[in-house]
Amino acid sequence: MRFLSSLTYPKSSFWVSVLFTGALFFTMFYSCGGHTHDSTTVAKDTLVEYQPPDTSSLKDDAYGALVKYGAKLMQNTAYYIGPKGTQGSYLGNEMTCTNCHLDRGAKTFGNSLYTTHKAYPQFRARENRVLTISDRVNNCIERPHSGIPLPLDSKEMLAFVTYIQWLGKDYDETKHYGHGIKTIDYKGKRSNPEAGALVYEKHCKSCHMADGQGVYDSTRSAYVNPPLWGKYSYQEGSSMHRVIKSASFIYHNMPRTVTWDKPVLTVQEALDVAGFVNSYLIHERPKGKDPNYPDPRVKPIDYFRGPYNDTFSAYQHTFGPWDDIEAAARK
Repeated sequence: MRFLSSLTYPKSSFWVSVLFTGALFFTMFYSCGGHTHDSTTVAKDTLVEYQPPDTSSLKDDAYGALVKYGAKLMQNTAYYIGPKGTQGSYLGNEMTCTNCHLDRGAKTFGNSLYTTHKAYPQFRARENRVLTISDRVNNCIERPHSGIPLPLDSKEMLAFVTYIQWLGKDYDETKHYGHGIKTIDYKGKRSNPEAGALVYEKHCKSCHMADGQGVYDSTRSAYVNPPLWGKYSYQEGSSMHRVIKSASFIYHNMPRTVTWDKPVLTVQEALDVAGFVNSYLIHERPKGKDPNYPDPRVKPIDYFRGPYNDTFSAYQHTFGPWDDIEAAARK
């Protein structure tokens, strides 16, 4: 994030309107773990794919040990701080951070965390306030994990923050690509949950099971493949509960063996299956905190619950098409 506090503007209603509109779309595409890249921002002829550092390069000192512990927390979150965690019970389910931030936040466009540390403190529309990086870690623990906040001075919080900082220490947005999630081109499209059920049957069921409840690891203390709905999955209001956000992640990363530049699904299939998984008409999931996005002026266009700052229905906000919603927001 590049902050605007050092700039000055004429105090006219026109400039206030311009700044607000920019802020609106800026907040729309920020989410769990950092920002979401628009598909137009990646120019492969000028940028190179970021190669994250390896923990084997760390020195055998206090800093290195903390980074390595942070990596372990990302990989085995439930083991350490889950409902039966060895270091405390903070999560309400047994999902792990790497279920959503693939490869411990180190996979290109796999909801990676490369610029997350640099982006905070940051205004978050969901909470309608400025969060620190530690607040953001707890935001994930409370929402997708249905948990309670980690103490800010705990070893686990320090390890999470230190790992995130270390992971993106060499990332330069003028040279690299790979952070966050690359946004699909959803223009003119909508999500069809009924068609998504067929996509799920063909491409997703083998990993996430017919009932959507995922697969445990061998210790049965965490999920290898997370539940996608039900009381042990992520909450309403989580970033992955938004159809555009979820579809962008699915298109570039699922099935799990694909890379962002060699997708298996079409964009339409990704939108459809994201709608099927996240449909409040088909599947239940934890309700979580409310209200999310209390200011409708900065609510994401694909958030499933009003009030909205426009006349479009909750169904259209959830499943699209979103073109008219965006056009109204620009006005």
